[in-house]
Amino acid sequence: MQPIVPSAECQTMTEVRAGVDAIDQALVRLLARRFGYMDAAARIKPTRAAVRDQDRKDDVHAKVAATAATLGLPVDRIRAVWEELMEQSIAHETERWDEARGQPTD
Repeated sequence: MQPIVPSAECQTMTEVRAGVDAIDQALVRLLARRFGYMDAAARIKPTRAAVRDQDRKDDVHAKVAATAATLGLPVDRIRAVWEELMEQSIAHETERWDEARGQPTD
């Protein structure tokens, strides 16, 4: 395994790709942890309707946008990524909610 070179120091596409691949692996591990929390939410929420919580989505969007802006990232692009992440999280949580209660999934 070759060492990961900081992005500002990359001189070759091999170095760039190695950095991206390492970040992708770290992101997948973080997503696994995040989805674990979706599993917990599915276990805890009393009703299927409670799975989709627009107030919570709005709150997450605001927090993510603020962090993105602080880091100098394009807020609209980060919001789009998080919108997809949250929708996939809701879909996962809904499936887990149904499974936990013996209901057929959609």
